[in-house]
Amino acid sequence: MKIIKKLALGLGVAAAAQMTQAADSGFDLATVNPEADRVALQNYFESRFPQSEISDYVNGIYAVDASSREQWEELEEFPPYEFAVEEGETLFNTPFANGKGYADCFENGGVGIRQNYPYWNKEAGTVKTLEMEINECREANGEKPLKWAKGDIAKISAYMAWTSRDKPINIEIPSDDPRAKAAYLDGKKFFYAKRGQLNLSCANCHVQGANIRIRADLPSPQLGHTSHFPVFRSKWGELGTLHRRYKGCHKDSRSKPLSHQVEVYRNLEFFQSYMNNGLVVNGPGARK
Repeated sequence: MKIIKKLALGLGVAAAAQMTQAADSGFDLATVNPEADRVALQNYFESRFPQSEISDYVNGIYAVDASSREQWEELEEFPPYEFAVEEGETLFNTPFANGKGYADCFENGGVGIRQNYPYWNKEAGTVKTLEMEINECREANGEKPLKWAKGDIAKISAYMAWTSRDKPINIEIPSDDPRAKAAYLDGKKFFYAKRGQLNLSCANCHVQGANIRIRADLPSPQLGHTSHFPVFRSKWGELGTLHRRYKGCHKDSRSKPLSHQVEVYRNLEFFQSYMNNGLVVNGPGARK
């Protein structure tokens, strides 16, 4: 990864070397090691931002940028997602036309389970996200699926995340099914692959470029990235799902966006979420 190596002078030789090694290795099933990837990423950010606690990365850019954090803490006194969570709770508890509800579709009645998503579904042979299973629940009960990016699905997901706040993220990659590790590897490759007219990867912004200003924006760190979704963005003026942000990032890098919840996005979420194992659920969140 040439760009990572070029950043060695600015970020510190040891920290850059860690991420060079992590990025250059483990790109085939024989050598991929998810836990080694997670530890390398954590060590990288520990070296780069020694003043930040690892547990604080659930707060995104506010874990590493003090001036941004002050404004965010003021915002969190009256969180802009508060009413959306209440609406999500109402939607979650409103029965379908057949008398059943979301609680019938999920383990533990759908309460306190966000930390386990996304997960590898062996029977379906694919990664399942929370939003994916919200819509599958609806369709199984004769209801029309919700739109993926915003609106009711974001509110329901936000409520479910709220019930899981402070629960440690626990993404599992079953050792008895090589397809699960292949899905993780697909997500990892996508994260590090360059694309679009600007020839950028996710890592360029959220690993090397974290807290380095791009115009008016400060990219958030990869560590903790998925822990606080759905997110209320001031730019949007509403809640949005993680896959809405994925699609927006594609547009920002002048790359052709993919459809929400396509396999590659779900695999990307699988990879990113595994990187956050041990951190806690902190959604929904508020961002610029």
